[in-house]
Amino acid sequence: MIDIAVVDYGMGNLRSVSKALEHVAPNRQVVVTSDPSQIDAAGRVVFPGQGAMPDCMRELEARGLRDAVIRAAAGKPFLGICIGLQLLFEHSEEGNAAGLGILPGEVIRFARADMHDAVGHKLKVPHMGWNQVYQTVSHPMWNQIADGERFYYVHSYYVVPRNEGIIAGYSEYPARFTSVVAKDNIFAVQFHPEKSQHAGLQLLSNFVQWDGRP
Repeated sequence: MIDIAVVDYGMGNLRSVSKALEHVAPNRQVVVTSDPSQIDAAGRVVFPGQGAMPDCMRELEARGLRDAVIRAAAGKPFLGICIGLQLLFEHSEEGNAAGLGILPGEVIRFARADMHDAVGHKLKVPHMGWNQVYQTVSHPMWNQIADGERFYYVHSYYVVPRNEGIIAGYSEYPARFTSVVAKDNIFAVQFHPEKSQHAGLQLLSNFVQWDGRP
């Protein structure tokens, strides 16, 4: 049995994700795959990605991976990363694209008019670099990670869940935005744990141990 499947739909370099997982779980089989049967067979699934949401959805469909991702998100430990978080929602402003609809809510762009800090300095979009993540729930995926720990981001859009009860963490740029969601066996983050040094590796280590229960 495959321990961990990393979903490969052609969007982004997945080597850093797989290498980080291999580092924290040297005795687990980590497979980067575009084969739906391997995703079905895996004990847990990581759903990463980079790029524009319309392109990601098109590639998921073209490679026959949409249903496999939906099945994985329905019943096994599932970690979404960056676009892998955004794709879980119903709709994105980016290209007026439909998402997978697994979680209710929208994906919106940082508003240009709001992009300034407390003293009026302009903030850039995309939001790129290190930022603090504030935990809003107790969850096994937060084990040994301090509240307010810093993680690495690269994104221009963020999720707005319709159900605020699934929000598991937030960051500020400059206003508060949802950066982590958790629902049943799903945990998904806007930042890149594989690029976030110790804290990111701890999150991935927690995922390897997580049984999929809140």
